[in-house]
Amino acid sequence: MFRSKRLICLLLVVSMLPLMAVPVGAQDDALRVTYVVNGVLGDKSFIDSAMRGLDRAVEDFDIDLEVIELGIDVSNWETGLDDMMADSDSYDILIVGSYSMVDYLSARAHLYPDKVFFIYDAPAPYDNPEICVDACENVYSFTTLQNEGSFLVGVYAAAMTMTDMDGMNEAALLGAVGGGDIPVINEFIVGYEQGACLVNPESEVLVQYAGGWNDPARGKEITLAMYEQGADIVFQIAGATGDGVFEAAEERGRYAIGVDSDQALIVMESDPEKAERILTSMVKNIDNLLYRALELYIEGELVLGEAEALGIPEGGIALAYNEIYDASTPEDIKALITAVEEAVTEGEITINTVFGEDAATVGMGCDAMPEVDFDISEYME
Repeated sequence: MFRSKRLICLLLVVSMLPLMAVPVGAQDDALRVTYVVNGVLGDKSFIDSAMRGLDRAVEDFDIDLEVIELGIDVSNWETGLDDMMADSDSYDILIVGSYSMVDYLSARAHLYPDKVFFIYDAPAPYDNPEICVDACENVYSFTTLQNEGSFLVGVYAAAMTMTDMDGMNEAALLGAVGGGDIPVINEFIVGYEQGACLVNPESEVLVQYAGGWNDPARGKEITLAMYEQGADIVFQIAGATGDGVFEAAEERGRYAIGVDSDQALIVMESDPEKAERILTSMVKNIDNLLYRALELYIEGELVLGEAEALGIPEGGIALAYNEIYDASTPEDIKALITAVEEAVTEGEITINTVFGEDAATVGMGCDAMPEVDFDISEYME
């Protein structure tokens, strides 16, 4: 069961007997979990995805869930989280999400050493003693492997551009609009390029950075230019700037791919014609990963004090398999995507990354891609 509260001012403190945060199997009472939302439910993105995972956990495990909505006023988030963490008699595990909250939580976690904290879609700064006192040893955090997700996007886009679908052309040319020329965005792009090259070694990806995350007009301008150059599918990795990518796709009768959440679903009711131009999205399955974390904790197998990077094998990354995808995608391409997911899960495909000693770079070209033992001809001519 869960109770939902909306916090605008200070929270009322509820006094309860303290309970050590230990695996459920070692305690008699239900595990008490509090989900603190920096916003409100109903975003059709990360917040709601996390809620779906927690709802599943409530159904499957002995969990009492409380949901606290801090509202859309950013100035309330830090004080609201502080109040909830201080109400330490009411929870065993407290969960927050994304980079907006990570420093707030990390800086206070040491004050409640008998409690456990989860942060999703952002790593706690474990090696920064100015924020993580005691190295955040009671904090679990996870990120998603966006290069794996964008690799799937590249495979899908390169395959779709080879079809005779209305709006596609003969050029093996794709587009990508990034919000900024920074490592995390380039991590998307190198995976995207590699996926496209797996399908068609003649593939080329036009890449341009918008220089901001909230400029739809700029996103539309860049995307229209890419369509003029011959791209027929553009992957948006630019936050709200990506709304302009979708506008351009609708205006020109071309296609786009969303990011992070099922972006076609978000606009389906308000603008179904625009939604039909978003063939799929690279989705971060926060629901699956939070459920996984709670299951591991209950089984006594969750490792605290470090971050995990999770991808396709853990169910953390996937394409959006919605009604638009089903209607637009030929069966052989659907089979291809399934096969690629399995190959990545089995370790048969290693995906490029911009991090580490053997870092990939944007625009390296298909000739420089790592060799992969995957026969594309089994799925496409």
